[in-house]
This record gives sequence, structure tokens and C-alpha cells, in this order.
Amino acid sequence: MKTHSTKTAKANRFVVLLRGVNVGKGNRVPMALFKKALEEIDCCDVLTLLNSGNAVFNSTERNIAKHVTAISRILNEQFEVTTPVVVKTAAQFQAIVDHNPLQVPETDHSKFLVAFAQTDASIAELAQLLPLPQVSEEFKLTATAAYLYSPSGILQSKLAAALIGKAGRNVTTRNWATVLKINARLT
Repeated sequence: MKTHSTKTAKANRFVVLLRGVNVGKGNRVPMALFKKALEEIDCCDVLTLLNSGNAVFNSTERNIAKHVTAISRILNEQFEVTTPVVVKTAAQFQAIVDHNPLQVPETDHSKFLVAFAQTDASIAELAQLLPLPQVSEEFKLTATAAYLYSPSGILQSKLAAALIGKAGRNVTTRNWATVLKINARLT
């Protein structure tokens, strides 16, 4: 088993977020097998969270693009899944949490989505959605993430449907409760 010092482990801690896996019948990626596959490409201290394509890991490799390429390859080869892969360092993920521009009651964390992308340009493309929020909704874009609060519920939101659909094809979303759970495992 690979181990790292606390300082090194934190500096080399990553999160991977997969778009659209284990939703419905398509894009099935069993998390236990995904964890094993990550370990096979030299990721260590791998933890998966929920069944929606979330994992955190340590690695001596600091190049995010190499992680994205390797994870995309194993998804394709081992699971026959082609989907956007988002990898963030622990610091990048923490910054997205810390720079959340919206105040959302804890009881509404499931109604609050954060959109993550591998590139800032993919987040910038979401500007086309700025006219879509309903009266009660709040939608904020930052350079590194997009934030949507739908007090009436995600299923009733045209903007949420757009984020999950074609307009958001280069991003993946997580509700705030999941974001906080992932963030807790990065420390």
C-alpha cells in the first residue's frame, strides 16, 4: 500500500467527478471496480463516494491532464464508458467551495447545484444560460464553477435541465450536500 506524509498527501490529493454515470441503465461504472481501476493506475488512498462517479485519491503524479487521460482510458477500456472526466486538486476543489457566491439554507442543499468542468472555458460557455433562471432561482458563474439554487426543486428547473443536458455537456453537476461530503474527504 502506498502512503505519503501528511504534507505530501494534502499537496497530492485529487477529486475525480464523472459526468452521467450510474444514472438510468447507461454508463454503468461500479464504484468498487472504479476504485480498483484507479489503484491500478497508481492512485492510492482511493475513496469513492455515493454511486454517481465521485472519488478522491492521492497520487505522486501532479499533472491533472495525465490523470484525466488515464481515467478516461480506463473508463473506456474497462467499462466501455465515454464521458467527461473532471479532475481537480484538493486546493482547487476547496476554492470552489470557499468561493460559493450563494447563501443556501442547509435544508435546501439538495436544491443547490455546483457545475464543475475540466476547463474554465467550459464554465464560461455556461454564460448562454444566464437568461434562463426562473424568478425564484439564483444562478452565478465564477471563473471556475457555476452555482444554481432552485428553491422550487431541481426537477422543476429549466436551467438545471439545461446544465444536465446538451448545454452542459462539458460540465458535471453535484448538489451542495455531495460537494460538502467530497470536500470533507479531501482533508
